[in-house]
Amino acid sequence: MQILCFEDTRVEQLCPIVHARPAYAITCASFRLIDWLKTLAKENSSGGKACEIQGLIREYLLPIQEADHGLQSPAKEIAADEEVLLVNARLIPSVQTYETLKQLIQAGQTAAVIGTDNGNEFELLAAFITAGDIAKSSKSEVGLSPLERLQQIAHQNVSSRSSLKAFQWPHEVVAGHMAAMNDSVNYRIEHGDYTQREDGVFVRPGVKIGEFASIHTSGGPIVLDENVQVGPFCFLEGPLHAGHSTRVLEHSAIKDGVALGHTVKIGGEVEASVIEAYTNKQHHGFLGHSYLGSWINLGAGTCNSDLKNTYGKINIEYGDRKMASGMQFLGCIMGDYSKSAINTGIFTGKVIGVCSMLYGFVTSNVPSYVNYARLFGQTSLLPPEVMINTQARMFARRKVEQRQCDMDLIQAMYDRTEIERESSEQLGF
Repeated sequence: MQILCFEDTRVEQLCPIVHARPAYAITCASFRLIDWLKTLAKENSSGGKACEIQGLIREYLLPIQEADHGLQSPAKEIAADEEVLLVNARLIPSVQTYETLKQLIQAGQTAAVIGTDNGNEFELLAAFITAGDIAKSSKSEVGLSPLERLQQIAHQNVSSRSSLKAFQWPHEVVAGHMAAMNDSVNYRIEHGDYTQREDGVFVRPGVKIGEFASIHTSGGPIVLDENVQVGPFCFLEGPLHAGHSTRVLEHSAIKDGVALGHTVKIGGEVEASVIEAYTNKQHHGFLGHSYLGSWINLGAGTCNSDLKNTYGKINIEYGDRKMASGMQFLGCIMGDYSKSAINTGIFTGKVIGVCSMLYGFVTSNVPSYVNYARLFGQTSLLPPEVMINTQARMFARRKVEQRQCDMDLIQAMYDRTEIERESSEQLGF
């Protein structure tokens, strides 16, 4: 069997989260879709033959896909003697998604799951396609790409319209995270090599929890991977997952469902948020109901608002489109490599692009690659060369090699986000 994970045209709606990563690499409730696909591949490898995962994604991310995830692009032709699991890269990486994909495979017959956007337009979310149906298609269909052929077969064999869900907009990552977090950490406990340190706290080797910690697991378990370090006088409340080598600084309060990637430094008060690998929020300040990409640094005193003064549902803007999030609590969405200065205040429901620097109060969405200091009447472009040099310094501090694909990514994201800066009249460019 082959697993083909594809990005469709709607993936761009997930920017800025997906500027620096394939959609299957979005963390939500401590898992990425690629994690579940690798589990499925392992389960369906037999007889010395591996189940291969392939990724059909935006071209500029192909070097990152190969270097960071070990995936290749699909061949130009589909092997007629192999079954294919077709997976939309925007699927929410929940335990339910994993179980549904597993059931599709186990059924052993061609079947597809579709969804709808705004109740009318259909989107293919997943499909299992047998070798026999692929062989029949190869005889009758010419001039189609492998993905188009598979999608055509899938749409002729729709079996379900509701068992899978996909991200449509970035704030849905926060909503999906809150809904799936308990199931995800419980799955980790059941299938991972953890030791129960105390009631509801599960750890791997090298974990250290400092003195006078206040630990609460009535809302869900706490799961800490290898070498997580928790300082003294910390408040930890489940459900909580921390990836390997993460540091929780002294006097921190981490609560209400937080997923921390590996090698994160976290401090202050954090609730109901997703923080990707290598991001720092070391100092005091509040972060709530937010998503932070990788290689972000929040300066001391940086706070975000996640609740309107009216206690009403929060509206959010993407470009020139304003929509109702349906969420009463929603903080910020911040793209990779962005930074904030000390005492930065980020207003409710703001979207911050990649590679931007924030100062003062953030009262509007922030495009990528800008120095944003509207409070001081200073807003300017941030050239990609500056960010490549910054990337080199950050990587060196964490003993991470800066590869050519990492530098190329900075330039590619700059080129792709030019329209964001051109359309941001409020910045005065």
